Amino acid sequence: MFLGRHHTLIHAIGKGDRKAFRTLYDLFSEQVFNLALSYVHNRKDAEEVTQDVFVSVHRNAARFRGEAAVSTWIYRIAINKALNRIEKNKRTPSFQADSTDEAWPIFDHPGVVLENKERAAYLFRAIHALPEKQKTAFILGFVEDLPRQEIADVMELSLKAVESLLQRAKANLRKKLEKMYPHRRK
Repeated sequence: MFLGRHHTLIHAIGKGDRKAFRTLYDLFSEQVFNLALSYVHNRKDAEEVTQDVFVSVHRNAARFRGEAAVSTWIYRIAINKALNRIEKNKRTPSFQADSTDEAWPIFDHPGVVLENKERAAYLFRAIHALPEKQKTAFILGFVEDLPRQEIADVMELSLKAVESLLQRAKANLRKKLEKMYPHRRK
């Protein structure tokens, strides 16, 4: 039922329905922004990625074939736009005095409580250092809390492959975090 509603919205957007576009934007913009923020680590870039995602959704709605859930399609676009933004930022570095911590401001993700911002910044640095597929699976699974099957659909992988990526990501993160917090080892 809900899946049908999203497909109906995309179909209407493809025909130029602005109200349908606004409805879709309202339904998905927060998730897209949070996903983008998990990749690019600053509000300005996350806002630009979010805008790019919805421009792409608007432009391509008429070509949406409906082979996947609308949310899966939007997440794929968001991941690609976020990765493109990261690459663009690598090619055109900003003019900051020291970009090591400037690129990781006191972390500004909506789910982070103020007193945990320093730890969250370190955690997201560690997540960002994961291999690309592990990072994507981890962000979708543990930051965005998507069901495993939707992660598999977004990443165009089998469920077993996603589970494997998540296990490797957790193991790699555990190693990195144990270096920072050796007293917390069990």
